Amino acid sequence: MTLPNQLTILRIFLTPVFVALFLSENVFLKQLSVPVYILAALTDWYDGWIARKFGYMTKWGRFLDPLADKILTSSAFIAFASLKLVETWMVVVIVVRDLLITILRSYAEFKDKPVVTTKSAKVKTFVQMVFIYYLLFGYVADLSFGELNLKDSVLHPVFLHWLMLFVTVLTLWTGLVYLYDNWKIIKLLYVATFRRASESA
Repeated sequence: MTLPNQLTILRIFLTPVFVALFLSENVFLKQLSVPVYILAALTDWYDGWIARKFGYMTKWGRFLDPLADKILTSSAFIAFASLKLVETWMVVVIVVRDLLITILRSYAEFKDKPVVTTKSAKVKTFVQMVFIYYLLFGYVADLSFGELNLKDSVLHPVFLHWLMLFVTVLTLWTGLVYLYDNWKIIKLLYVATFRRASESA
């Protein structure tokens, strides 16, 4: 297994560690969840850099890497919803959209029919990551330094609601754009897959 793929696997294993720490009742463990998340996120940048620099691009890596990314970000959103920092229905929309599109994209890569990653999808990913870091750092800082009263300012429930709503709408919209822009490839994959399934039945 190549080093980039090992880093991808590490990111997947770090995800439940982050969630367990973040959802714990101990403030220190919650604080520890921050560097764990950062480390997991850094493996995404580092494995991509190594793969491009040394030519370690593999079909398995192209399939697993984006899936590992979405497992990490989706787990963060689910953890936020578990603590009622964001609304559950918004998290459901984001997680379902991201996982479906990522599975589709990974499957297309695996079948050597790569789909186009739209600019809007890249913007969506950036916005999601900014929001996750914003809420993660803010929540842990509020627990660690209660005198800051962040819940009355940058973590005010109404403010977070509108931020999360923006992220949700952007995520859903880019998913629809993604399907529209890649519809021909998606249709070819669908026909080829079910034709093969019917022939083997």
